Amino acid sequence: MHIELQKVGKKFNTEWIFKDLSFTFEARSATAILGRNGSGKSTLLQLIAGNLHPTAGTIHYTLNGKPVPAEQVFRHLTLVAPYLELIEEFTLYEMLEFHFRFKPILPGFTLNSLTDMLGFRVPATKPILQFSSGMKQRIKLLIAFMSDIPLLLLDEPTMNLDQAGIGWYHRLITDYTLSRTVIICTNQHQIESCFATRQLQVEDYKIQVFTDRNPVSGPG
Repeated sequence: MHIELQKVGKKFNTEWIFKDLSFTFEARSATAILGRNGSGKSTLLQLIAGNLHPTAGTIHYTLNGKPVPAEQVFRHLTLVAPYLELIEEFTLYEMLEFHFRFKPILPGFTLNSLTDMLGFRVPATKPILQFSSGMKQRIKLLIAFMSDIPLLLLDEPTMNLDQAGIGWYHRLITDYTLSRTVIICTNQHQIESCFATRQLQVEDYKIQVFTDRNPVSGPG
């Protein structure tokens, strides 16, 4: 999917998070959105996902040469983010079964084969509520990567992962993203730089608020 942002800005109440942001996410490319905590990375990803509307500017989506209406873009993406939770009353299999009612699974895979890819085994009746934070993060990532969609949005994807989990995540990136547009929000530049071919510094588009003495960055 090809995504073009034209002079996009977002503010909450009277405070601009960023403004005049123009950028193109090329189809079948990987881009890292970089910035400190609170800089507006997640807000920008929510705009791209269509969960928020820009205060200013426009976002255009194109898939296979055809425009995609903003209100339909959710059909073509998956989003992994700390603020999006799994249904913890479900078992692992129930969670997978529920998700893949709405998004197609990659060809050649089944729900059973996906459970084998997670790198851990749990009793079939154990609810996700009782899983560790790292196990939950692996489930989120697996669901996203194994959905047959063209746009993959990842917000701090290595959160709660240990070194083995980060290696597992890198294998997913290497094996299952060549034909997709991937956008990753992170403050872990060294982790994502090995596969993100482009970078967007969201802080370059923050409004500067000047006091009598010193300029300070606007809120984000």
